Amino acid sequence: MVGTVSCARILQAASRARLGAFSLKRSSQLARRFSSTRSSSDIALGQQMHGFLVEDIQSVSELKLKAIRLRHERTGMEWLHIDRDDANNVFSIGFNTSVSDSTGVPHILEHTTLCGSEKYPVRDPFFKMLNRSLSTFMNAWTAHDYTQYPFSTQNGQDYENLQSVYLDAVFRPLLREMDFRQEGWRMEREKDLGWQIKGVVYNEMKGAFSDAGSLFASRAEQQMFPGTTYQFESGGDPQVIPELTYEQLKEFHARRYHPSNARAYSYGSFALAPQLKRVDAVIAGYTRQPPIVVPMDMQPFGEKMVTEFGPCESSSAGDKQTKFSISYLANDMRNVYETFAMSVFSGLLLHGAAAPMHQALLDTHMGSDYSSNTGYSPFTRRASLTVGLQGLADADIPMVEQRISETMARVGEQGFEQRRVDAALASVELAYKHKTGDFGMRLMQSVSTGWFHGVDPVEYLRVSENVGRLRADTGVFSKLVEKYVTKSNHKLKFVMLADPRYMQGLDEKEHELIQTKLAQLSPADLEVLDAKNAELAAEQGRTEDLSVLPTLTLDDVAPTARRFAVDMGVCAESVPVQWRTSATNGISYVRAINAVRDKYPELWPYMNLFCEALTYQGTRSRTMAEVETDMRLYTGGISFAPFVTTDLGNLGHIEAGISMGTHSLDANIERMYALVQELILQTDFTNESRLQALVASMATNMYNDVAGSGHAYARRLAASTLTPEMRAVEALDGLAQVRFLGDMRRSGDLRHVAEQLDKVRRVVFDRSTLRTAVTANASGVDANQRALEQMLHAYPSPTDLASADGPRFEPQTGQYFCPMPVATGYAAQATRCVPFVHADSVKLQILAKLMTSGFLHREIRERNGAYGGGAAYSAIQGIFSFYSYRDPVPRDTLATFAKAVEWISTHSVSDRELREAKLSVFGDLDAPLSAADEGMAGFMSGVSDDMRQERRDGFFAVEAKDLRDVAEKYLAGEHTSAVIGPESLDMSGWTRVQV
Repeated sequence: MVGTVSCARILQAASRARLGAFSLKRSSQLARRFSSTRSSSDIALGQQMHGFLVEDIQSVSELKLKAIRLRHERTGMEWLHIDRDDANNVFSIGFNTSVSDSTGVPHILEHTTLCGSEKYPVRDPFFKMLNRSLSTFMNAWTAHDYTQYPFSTQNGQDYENLQSVYLDAVFRPLLREMDFRQEGWRMEREKDLGWQIKGVVYNEMKGAFSDAGSLFASRAEQQMFPGTTYQFESGGDPQVIPELTYEQLKEFHARRYHPSNARAYSYGSFALAPQLKRVDAVIAGYTRQPPIVVPMDMQPFGEKMVTEFGPCESSSAGDKQTKFSISYLANDMRNVYETFAMSVFSGLLLHGAAAPMHQALLDTHMGSDYSSNTGYSPFTRRASLTVGLQGLADADIPMVEQRISETMARVGEQGFEQRRVDAALASVELAYKHKTGDFGMRLMQSVSTGWFHGVDPVEYLRVSENVGRLRADTGVFSKLVEKYVTKSNHKLKFVMLADPRYMQGLDEKEHELIQTKLAQLSPADLEVLDAKNAELAAEQGRTEDLSVLPTLTLDDVAPTARRFAVDMGVCAESVPVQWRTSATNGISYVRAINAVRDKYPELWPYMNLFCEALTYQGTRSRTMAEVETDMRLYTGGISFAPFVTTDLGNLGHIEAGISMGTHSLDANIERMYALVQELILQTDFTNESRLQALVASMATNMYNDVAGSGHAYARRLAASTLTPEMRAVEALDGLAQVRFLGDMRRSGDLRHVAEQLDKVRRVVFDRSTLRTAVTANASGVDANQRALEQMLHAYPSPTDLASADGPRFEPQTGQYFCPMPVATGYAAQATRCVPFVHADSVKLQILAKLMTSGFLHREIRERNGAYGGGAAYSAIQGIFSFYSYRDPVPRDTLATFAKAVEWISTHSVSDRELREAKLSVFGDLDAPLSAADEGMAGFMSGVSDDMRQERRDGFFAVEAKDLRDVAEKYLAGEHTSAVIGPESLDMSGWTRVQV
């Protein structure tokens, strides 16, 4: 996630004990203190622990955990502790922050609390802890009704450090006015532009509101819940954010950030009692306060239709630019079983080739894809079910409405095929058996919404009970249709028409807002603003004493990397197989790669479509609906994706092709391999009707993705001129691919496309270029061996197509500008550096961390007001890049990139800065892996355990002078720049890239 904080609402509707300047070193005493020794067996119901009363203890055997619910006796603060044998421990503190306006006060407060506290009075301790920690996750977010501050780490001292910083941030923040003005909004005089509105949240939400899908979902939801907290934008509406005052922010904090209004969550193997003791000390001065009540229930309004205007879609959509949806008021989300049943119902209704709505709306080409708000939303007190389309012609709205109504009626009468229901429930059960590195964080997210509404969070953990109850609930889906659709007394029809002047209109409204503000200010008031802005600029440039912040040291980093034992073998006489035996909870994971090296570059643009078509088109003998039901019944999904990686010793050599991944319970191993074989051998690319629907969906979604992920597209574009891999990545997944799909959609004639896809199949699926990897329990190895052997004997032999080598790649530099209908922009700069095994590679990776924390964050985010930005080094790709995200001044940020290079050339890197940059790198390296990813670095890109250890040793050995040396050696020369932004940007002389 870019930046550190996010407003979950609008994004949902569519990025470490105070110890002074040192930390305790690892010792046997410290290891014992933070050992994973289980302690929950000593906790009893009714027990009092450091001011908390144990109210409930429940074991959930299917998830191998024990849930302990506690309440702080003096304040009423609730705590959920999940005791589980997992080294990746999680903590979160959260508050109910439902709103009564669209000023974005909880979102701005979320940012501002992280700008310094009483115990840690430094500017932005949150960002600074990113480099003083080995955290596996740090963030904060504002949802509809609550704000949360979660982190995770595998290190006990780190856990205590981060917990201390987070707790002091939320309960004792400085909340200075200058931080409110930096993070929220401010008026500032620009030399050539006059008065402007700036602020991190302000610009973040400007960017969010220029995303057509997010805007549509947010506006529809606001119309769905009039008279409630949900009619407001909790993240903040850019037109309303400037109404928020500093005094209102402080008042909101005083009322909402109170233990009586808080929920604490902890997960993992660290002992609970010390945490309770620390938190009790932090909230010692608080007493219980009454609950805060905001309107959440509304009177049903019957049926209404609302029309609004929004941004245009891609030019490939032609006159099909309209979005339309129908939303039905559904159950009270506090009914956990009904919420679960509605979630399953929504999936069966909408998703997949066999889904009735998919067949009625998408297979008939009524629109390019579902609208962004389509689906079941249990994130409001009363949930809602929505069905809609984007890429729609205005004249087709009545037909869409009719088809939705007819399909709902048919489902109400007939329900769903039992095999599809069984497949959906099997997928739910398999998902909870799947071993992931972030299980504790996912668990927290799954229970939070209901918990903040008063639901016992443990109810959400009893997955098997809900699955069993649903299986036994005869006619449940017909009952749900009748209750919430057929007899609905609260239904919204929402239309958003495309306005070519929409973005211009936003600029005009902002100008009017600025003029209105200025009209209310006297010359003396303006002088005060100038003085405050000068004070903020001085504060942003001030060198701080960071010794107050806790930190780990390099002694806390394991000197050796974790190794993953694998066995190499051969199957079907010639196919290399990597075997890993591990505790996988009864699941077998399979990966496969077919590589064509750098050949057939004319087919690269088709690879993305080819991969999607494999699980969309259906086969010669079965419809996709039939195949898909089997996939969900017997596997956790089968996915194909373009694959490209660079030779570890030569940036000029690449390996490109297709990767495949799947997993299943061991009982279904044979069926899993058979399904993969069927898709590879029999996919029918000649079904032009389905191909047309797929192309339209991909073209629309990829175009819309640019507005939310423009920094990634800008980085790909900038790097595409520098190495063969990045040229391929741009063709596969960059703006070139956006343009390619758009042109394909506009052409309408897909016969040639089907021929090209079949050619891709013949080129890629070749047993002589195949390698596979299997991770399984010891008991599942033999079954995998037999099934894999059987599949490989049927695998295609080498193709007879003539080999076509790609054109010789010559690096070049340039400047590229892609105009898009967005309110904020994205800037990127890329430089070609060295291969993975080069000694300078580790130095460049640490340099990127140092430049981000030491210079770029301050300049791009704090001073320029962009939502995020920094530097990154891709070791395998050999690319050093700068970037900004939701940036109000992307052209100016290019100059900031140049200043960053100047800064490092004259800056004296301190021991602390070097240590922190290294800690940040090691935090990335040591992030927990899912069972499926263990041992995959070698399989995917050739990075062996020995190479990982050699690189780790290299990171430890980097010295301060090395960073200046590599900066001068690689970053002071030529580079490629790319900007994505509004048409109004002055980018004269730059090469324009149209999509």
